[in-house]
This record gives sequence, C-alpha cells and structure tokens, in this order.
Amino acid sequence: MDRFQLRDARPEDASAIATIYDPYVRTTCFTFEEVPPAADEIVLRMRKVRAAGLPYYVAEGPNDDVIGYAYASLFHARSAYRYSVENSVYIAADRIRQGIGLALMQRLIAECTALGFRQMIALIGSDQDNPASIGLHSRLGFKSVGTLSAVGWKFGRWRDVVQMQLPLGDGPNSPAPPSPDGH
Repeated sequence: MDRFQLRDARPEDASAIATIYDPYVRTTCFTFEEVPPAADEIVLRMRKVRAAGLPYYVAEGPNDDVIGYAYASLFHARSAYRYSVENSVYIAADRIRQGIGLALMQRLIAECTALGFRQMIALIGSDQDNPASIGLHSRLGFKSVGTLSAVGWKFGRWRDVVQMQLPLGDGPNSPAPPSPDGH
C-alpha cells in the first residue's frame, strides 16, 4: 500500500479537492449537493471553515497528490450549538479502504477535542445506507442517533439522512462553559 501523510489544507489544494468531490456529487447520494462546486467555491468554503477556527485537512500521497480530505464545520449557527461540530470526509475513489479516511477522521476528532468541542455530528446521505461511511464512523465510536426520512430529493427520489454522533472529550459531562455574555 502506498504511504500517505496528513497536513493542513491549502487554497492550492482546492482543484484536487473539487476533483475528489465531483463524482460523489454527480453519482451518489452520499452528499445532497447536486452541482459539483468548482475550485474557487472550494476555496471560499475552506476560508469559512478556517474563519470559524476549525480544522481542514488533506491526505497527500507519495507523489504529493491530494487523495482525500476532511474538515469540521459548525453544526448550527445559533450560539447554543457552539460546542458541536459536523464532520465531512471524502477519499479519492481509487484510494478507498486504505486507511486514509480513518487517519483523517482520527486527526479531525483529536483536533476538535483539543479545541474544546464536545460533540461531533455526522449527517450521512443514505444511498443503500452508505455502508462505507457508516462503518467508518462506527469504527471511530460514533453511534447512530436516528434517521431523517425522505429529507433530500436527488436522482428522482426521496433520500434519507443517517445521523451519527460522537462525544468529544468529556462530552456532556464537561462543566458548563461560560455563556456568550460571560456568565
């Protein structure tokens, strides 16, 4: 198996990230996006993740080619959700099941925990239940917390979303952090 290394994503990775993501958008229900974003849109999304103080990583193959990526985004914008993040992870089709997704997610989980987040949420678009993503998340300790039935319309039919959740750090046992007004 070829080796790979993880590093922070850079704007110049956007074209490779768009190339990895494109077939997921066009041919699967793993994402509910219907139009593959161009590299310039990926750069804008990357900046939004970084502006929120969140990690965005790539896996780089032996030829310095980007072969996968993962990032965290805020779960919701409302302040009460500020300690919860949502994860995304995608791997180049020819590199699936080589430990890349696992390594990216382990690093993402560790960094989000170190940043003080207490819950990570995975919203997994269901296409025949998306066993690879569900299996990866289960292996990492995520638990299924429900299914949103028929919430997305893609490829001419209604699609479900599997919800999985992982407590980070002390999870709900953490002491209550200060409120946004400092109390």
